[in-house]
Amino acid sequence: MNRILIVGCGQVGQLLLGRRAGRARFRATARRPESAAAVRALGACPLPADLDDRASLARLAGAADWVVHLAPPPGTGPDDARTRRLIAALAKAGSLPRRLVYVSTSGVYGDCGGERIDETRACAPATARARRRVDAERALRRFAARCGVRLSILRVPGIYGPGRMPLERLAKGTPAVVDAEDSYTNHIHVEDLAQAVWLALYRARPGRVYHAVDDSEMKMGQYFDAVAARAGLPKAPRVSRAEAQTRLSPALLSFLNESRRLSNTRLKRELRMHLNYPRVADGLAAWDPQGGEIRRR
Repeated sequence: MNRILIVGCGQVGQLLLGRRAGRARFRATARRPESAAAVRALGACPLPADLDDRASLARLAGAADWVVHLAPPPGTGPDDARTRRLIAALAKAGSLPRRLVYVSTSGVYGDCGGERIDETRACAPATARARRRVDAERALRRFAARCGVRLSILRVPGIYGPGRMPLERLAKGTPAVVDAEDSYTNHIHVEDLAQAVWLALYRARPGRVYHAVDDSEMKMGQYFDAVAARAGLPKAPRVSRAEAQTRLSPALLSFLNESRRLSNTRLKRELRMHLNYPRVADGLAAWDPQGGEIRRR
């Protein structure tokens, strides 16, 4: 039975643990006691470790055959120092991990003007956040090539599902852009992302990038309207793109100013991924806005 280490065991990692219990011997990093308790409750062994504390990572050496890296980069800086510390810790092991799956972001592409793109598109990150992701990908590729680790990368767009809906934004009446000037956005249900991570461990080709994305082709305002209708909230008011530049926060503008449509052909063909929620409409239909639970399909 494979030993799998999950680094950064938040919602996606915990779904992976909950759905795959008994299929592997799981360990997961935990920065806080409550995180350790959640990991333990799911049948995995928590490892006290913090990617911002180099000394705490010594216990990761030799801890697993396969590694799932879900931890985000730091919020500042030119590179992903967290991933670099993780690599240093794993490289010290007498027995290196054989496989590693890294969950990155589709933001590495920057603005594509609404074009449909596949994984051969060159990275052109436009934000500091995305540049740190590119740095992490490159550092992991060097590590994999140097140490013979089988690396695969999932580039992930907007994750939605229980606890991940834009309800606060809708409640505040934050505007969206008129449809004619709006940007395309991409989505993946949190449960489908956990499934994609699992399949990548077993089926991904070495050094391969995959878009973990559903079949939807929606503009940002259309997504907000769909969530509002399901939750019984007023739709977001629409404004021109020029007006949005003066009314939205820099963080929101960074998403608005990038438009692309991601292909998931490689995900389906090579990982043989069957989406439980092929479109956002399917995920919203299974969502209970009151209880936040998922009604199983």
